[in-house]
Amino acid sequence: MSASDIRSTQRPQPDAALTAIARYARNFTLQSEVAYDTARYCLMDTLACGFQALKYPACRKLLGPVVPGAVMAGGARVPGTSFELDPVQAAFNIGALVRWLDFNDTWLAAEWGHPSDNLGGILAVADYLARNAVMTGKSPPTVRDVLTAMIKAHEIQGVLALENSFNRVGLDHVLLVRVASTAVVASMLGASDEQVVNAVSNAWIDGGALRTYRHAPNTGSRKSWAAGDATSRAVRHALIALTGEMGYPSALSAPVWGFYDVLFKGKPFSLPQPFGSYVMENVLFKISYPAEFHAQTAVECAMQLHPLVKERLDDIDRILIETQEPGVRIIDKTGPLANPADRDHCIQYMVAVPLIFGRLTAQDYEDSVASDARVDALRAKMHVRENPSFTKDYYAADKRYIGNALQVFFRNGSATPRIEVDFPIGHRRRRAEGRPLLVKKFEASVAAHFPAKQAALVQTLFASPAKLDATSVNEFMAALVTN
Repeated sequence: MSASDIRSTQRPQPDAALTAIARYARNFTLQSEVAYDTARYCLMDTLACGFQALKYPACRKLLGPVVPGAVMAGGARVPGTSFELDPVQAAFNIGALVRWLDFNDTWLAAEWGHPSDNLGGILAVADYLARNAVMTGKSPPTVRDVLTAMIKAHEIQGVLALENSFNRVGLDHVLLVRVASTAVVASMLGASDEQVVNAVSNAWIDGGALRTYRHAPNTGSRKSWAAGDATSRAVRHALIALTGEMGYPSALSAPVWGFYDVLFKGKPFSLPQPFGSYVMENVLFKISYPAEFHAQTAVECAMQLHPLVKERLDDIDRILIETQEPGVRIIDKTGPLANPADRDHCIQYMVAVPLIFGRLTAQDYEDSVASDARVDALRAKMHVRENPSFTKDYYAADKRYIGNALQVFFRNGSATPRIEVDFPIGHRRRRAEGRPLLVKKFEASVAAHFPAKQAALVQTLFASPAKLDATSVNEFMAALVTN
């Protein structure tokens, strides 16, 4: 690179990745009914996660306006609450609710993440647009429009994650939430191709949150609201772009100062396939357990072994956990665990609880369960190692498995069977098995949060796909709020 390359004032054409994202978000016509069908379940599941999160004071304290009293009558509503906020702050609220319990959908590749985190910005902007449309005598967007935006946000985030590992350079995956939400939300707001490029360029220029809040010794609750922050920042970028504010065409590729050189070790992004509907069609649901997804099948293994070990906990000599390389890298933890956010990212903890109790719920990450001496006693006996076959199948495009295996060895030399589960119940290959359980998860969450009459109305909304799709967003959101 010469000095003249850096000093040149010639404004380049937008980076190819920026243009591809913008054109897909604005112009691509989705035709996959499999994607739309999956998106309905995703919408259902994502709302269920939010309603469950409202039980936790640590989550509720972050909700509402950014400063007391800064509400917006006729603004965007937050499901499960009575808040009416500007769409930026509403996006933060919805995003924090969705992500709080680590129970919403997941995408695993070179990078991982939770594509339904984008619903924070999508739903906030959709409600804002719908309520404004009604007030001005125009047709409001429908739930079908929300599903379309969800599919596109899933796709942008997921395709960027296929071969680009942000975690390996210390950046958190919520960066991809910010980028995907920015593109889709700007399009929803009526931005031109150029304005979407401008907005997305600013999303990349923001850089990325450091992953330190997901890892020992700093693991903490920011990982539960980081996605809310990212999707709300996206709404902000979209609104700024609509004012005519400029963008930065080589935000990614600019020598020295661009994203690639500053944060990605000089390596340009790989986009191995065009944007379509692949990600939504293949997304992973967390149906049974609120656990970091690399450990989902380990929890299933532990549940199978619970009847064989529950009366022999004191006789256990060691426990062998085989997992994929990412599982070793991010959730293999020894030593004290400081808080629930630390525990739900520890594979040993997520195995110990079901071995002891035959369950794993969000409440099991709280101090009341963690203080049981048997939990840390079992953790101390666990050995975690990579199984290369699990790693290979994890990255295989035609599999995307998340395998784990578990075996318990006793002091007398005996052992349990080795239990192996290649992919969890939320995997596409187990859709038929998982959907009834996903519906039960949703119905239980709704029934626990709303009065019986309102709960029945909410459940009825999802009973007919055609009726749900045609429902205006303002009517849909009205059914989800409390007084």
